[in-house]
Amino acid sequence: MTVETSPVLDESDALRLLERGEFEIEGRLVDASNTTLRAFLTLDGVTARCVYKPVRGERPLWDFPDGTLAGREVSAYLVSREMGWGLVPPTVLRDGPLGEGACQLWIDEPDDGEALVGFVPAYELPAGWFRIAAARDDDGTAYALAHADDPRLARLTVFDAVVNNADRKGGHVLVGEGGRVYGVDHGVCFNVDDKLRTVLWGWTRKRLPDEAVEALTLLDAALVGELGERLAGHLTAAEIGRTRKRVARLLSTRRFPEPPEDWPAVPWPPI
Repeated sequence: MTVETSPVLDESDALRLLERGEFEIEGRLVDASNTTLRAFLTLDGVTARCVYKPVRGERPLWDFPDGTLAGREVSAYLVSREMGWGLVPPTVLRDGPLGEGACQLWIDEPDDGEALVGFVPAYELPAGWFRIAAARDDDGTAYALAHADDPRLARLTVFDAVVNNADRKGGHVLVGEGGRVYGVDHGVCFNVDDKLRTVLWGWTRKRLPDEAVEALTLLDAALVGELGERLAGHLTAAEIGRTRKRVARLLSTRRFPEPPEDWPAVPWPPI
C-alpha cells in the first residue's frame, strides 16, 4: 500500500488530525508486547501516520491496573507538553477500529539520523558518551551499553524521573527530523511505587541544569491546576499525588535521580 503523507504538522493540527481523522490500518508492529498498530489518519485532505494502541489489546500486568496503559500514554504527553520540551509526540485517547485506544503521531527517523543510545565496542566508547553497563555477544566480544552526553537526552532523563518511567529502552528514544529527540512507549509510567528503569543513567547525582529547574517549577504549579484536572481523567488521585512528590523531590535535591537499590535499574532488553 502506498499512501502519500502530508508535510510535518504543527502540534495543534496534529492533535486535530489524531482526534478526528479517518483510520486506515497499515499493519501491526509485531515486536510490541501489546497490540500496536500503525495506521494512516486522513482529515480535510491531510494524511499522516499514527501509532494506535487499543485498550483491548493491552496485556494484563501485575503492577498496573488493567485497561489503563492507553491513558498513561496520554498522560505522559500532557506532562511533556506542560514542561515545554515537546519530548512526547502528540497523543490522544480516541475510538478506533478496535475500540478506544491511545493514538500517537508517528515519528519518522531519517536514514542518516544520529544514534544517541546503543551498544558500542567496549574499548571504542565514543568521546562524550557515558558507559552504563557491560555486555558480551555470543562470541564473547565485549560491548558497553552507553549513551551520548547530550542535553536532549538529559531532558528525557528528567522527564522519565517525573513520570516514573519503568521502561526507557534505547529503542524508545527516537531522533526525528532536525535532530529533535522524542520518547515513546509510556504505558508503564505513573506507578505509585518507585519503578524508574532506564538506560539513561549517565547524569546520576549530577546537578540539574537551570532549564530543568524552570520546567519542573512550571510543572509543579500546573499539577495543582488544569493539568492535574486533565490527568485525573486517566490517573488515580494517588498517582497524581505521587507525581507531585517526585517533582518536589527533584526541585529539592536539584540533582538527577539515582538508580534504585530494590528494583532493576535497566530494562530488559535494554534496546
